This record gives sequence, C-alpha cells and structure tokens, in this order.
Amino acid sequence: MQSWPAPDLPSLPGRGEVVHLRDTAAAALAPTRDLADDATLYVCGITPYDATHLGHANTYVAYDLLVRAWRDAGRRVTYVQNVTDVDDPLLERATQTGVDWRTLAEDQTDLFRADMTALRTLPPDSYIGVVEAVDIVAAAVEHMLEEGTAYRVPLPEGAGGDAPELGDVYADLSADPLFGTTARMDHEEMLRVFAENGGDPGRTGKREALDPLLWRRTRPGEPDWDGGVLGRGRPGWHIECACLAHAYLGAQVEVQGGGRDLIFPHHEMSESHLRMLGADADPVMLHSHTGLVGYDGEKMSKSRGNLVLVSELLADGADPMAVRLVLLGHHYGSDWEYVDSDLTAAAARLDRWRRACATDAGPDGEPVLREVRAALAADLDAPRAVAAVDAWADATLAGTGEQGEGAADLVRRSVDALLGVRL
Repeated sequence: MQSWPAPDLPSLPGRGEVVHLRDTAAAALAPTRDLADDATLYVCGITPYDATHLGHANTYVAYDLLVRAWRDAGRRVTYVQNVTDVDDPLLERATQTGVDWRTLAEDQTDLFRADMTALRTLPPDSYIGVVEAVDIVAAAVEHMLEEGTAYRVPLPEGAGGDAPELGDVYADLSADPLFGTTARMDHEEMLRVFAENGGDPGRTGKREALDPLLWRRTRPGEPDWDGGVLGRGRPGWHIECACLAHAYLGAQVEVQGGGRDLIFPHHEMSESHLRMLGADADPVMLHSHTGLVGYDGEKMSKSRGNLVLVSELLADGADPMAVRLVLLGHHYGSDWEYVDSDLTAAAARLDRWRRACATDAGPDGEPVLREVRAALAADLDAPRAVAAVDAWADATLAGTGEQGEGAADLVRRSVDALLGVRL
C-alpha cells in the first residue's frame, strides 16, 4: 500500500539530542535508544470508515515530531504504520451507507493520505493494509495453534462455510504470565474495557473471558480469505498489529505509539501476541500514548459524531499549517478540548511567524534552534518549542534585541525541519 509524499526537510547545523518519552508501562519518563542505534517506530493506523478528525491528527503529528527529532539527531529511522482496511466497524459502515466495503476503505484511506500530506507529516517507511497482510497473520495464528498458545472455539450455526468444525481461533492468555503489565488494570476493569472496545467476554467456549480473537471464520455476507489449516476467514484486530510489527521491525520495537484509548485492550494484547510469536521477551521497549481530543464536552469520536474533520477545516479555507499549530499548542500526552477560537489563534500565530521570518533579520536564531531541540528531546514538548519561536518572532517584529542577518532563515528552517510548519 502506498503512503503519501514526503515533505522536504531543510538541513540544520549541529545535531539534536537523545529523545526522552513518557513510557506508559513505567508511568515515567524514559530515554529512547542511544543516538548511534537505529530507531524503530510502530504507530497504529486508521480503520478507514470515516475521515481524519483532530484526534487522529493529534496522534500522527505527535509521532511525526518524534521521527523529525530522531532524524535531526542523526538516527536512521524505520517507521511502520498499518491500515485496518477490513474490520467490523468498516463493514458495518459499508452496510449502513450501501457502499462496497472495499470502495469505502479505499476512499477514506485516500482522504487520510491527503490530510497527512497537507499537515506535512512524514510518511511511514512501510504502510500496510491488513488485507495485503492476511497471509502473514494466518501463518502466525497457525504457529500459535501449533505451540499451544491458541485454541479453537466452536462456531455459531451458519458460520464456517464448508468447514464449520474448524472454529474461530482465540489466543490463550494464560500462556503469557506478563499479560496486563502495560495497562496495569485489575481483572474487572479489563473485562469492562474489553467489552466496550469490541471484545467478547461472554463468548461461549472461550477458556478465559479476556482471550482475544485471532482468526474469525467465514460468516455469511462477510469478506473472507483462505487461511489454510485455519479455514476461510479474516484476521482479528490485535494480532494484525503484532504480526506487522514483528514482520517489519523485528524482535523488539523501540516505540509503539497510538492514542491513549488503545492502551487496553489493543496494545496490551498485541504485545502479548508478540511474546507468543517468539519475539523478544520485552518486545516493546517503550509504550507511548497520545491524549484524547474533545469537542462539545465529549471525547471526539466517530461513534458520537462530534468530529472536527481536518478535510472540512481545509475545505473551509483554513491554512493547513494553522491546523498543525493548533495541535502543536498542546502537549501530545494531554487531553484537551478543541474550540473554534483555537484555529483563529493559530492562524494569527502563523501570520506573526511568517511576518517575522520575512524580515531576514531578527535576534540570533541559534538559541531558538537549541531550545526547540531541547523541547522535543524532553517528551516532545511542542508548546515549549512554540513558545521559543513566539518569543523570537515578537522580538523580531518589535525590533528589540540585537538584530542580525540570516537569523530569520535559521529560524524558518528550524521550524520547518523540527516542527513541520512551513513558513
């Protein structure tokens, strides 16, 4: 699957610092690997049944900052992102709208690419849809059955096509003593969140209520694929990301990222699957999660319909760099609520920065570059970085401080390369 075009990154003098991120599992700030090591990043992608809202954009801009900071520090980065282009929500939306599920997935993935291009996010090195990875998932589930870390569950009547005896396949979480160590929830809370997020704790035939689906056998009217010994069917959600991370990034992922609502069950279970597939005993070095964006008093979500869509903001004339500045005005890990005045303020900030950089003068740009680098190294602190540029722009426009030629050009390149804002 194609991703989207990469924006140019201006060159900067010197190098960035080691990036520290808040690790969800440890509930503490932790360093990423040494600058001499290659970097690996897996970020959970979209389920393409609706357009990109600001909550999505908040996540992908956050990890775009991470990739920019890593590259500025001289690290070679391998970034992987998936597309869940077949799943229950997508199939349900296709049925509701009377659109073929493949057409819906393709159209919404195209719209997501356009949004990411407009926001100047760096594309992943590998952008993989689950449909093109069915063989990888089927082989992994077959391996888990052979190892005894998965089992079959009898099907309801009418399911399974011409081989209903094969059953759906579930992971046996009892085989993983480390399950639950990332989310740190008690069993009752895990059951509640699991049920609220597509899980089936009451499914008859499961060994444990939390055991997640790995392979869903053929159901009437649903798409399916040849799963070999598994029978025809399609992948479960959590195993998809585990397989892609393992196949494209190897035994250990340096950073696994996504929205905070993915901590459980999705990231907890996909990491458990990685252990069962024989990856590193600690297959995710650092778990990173973005905060949730609200609107009209509720978390922004497709199910609630309280969405602020990137594409609609752009269609209404918003500068995509102003939209990006709305996101950069909040720390990626915080929860916040969007209000319409945020975009107005961001547009004014963008205008101020552009006017300041148009002077080709201003106070020395080196301190700005140092502060932006230091801010990103300290848990991707975009508001701190933005404040540094604000202070420089205000001083430049006011004509205060020692003015020097070329300062504006360095600030412009720093803002572009590190914050992704084209001035």
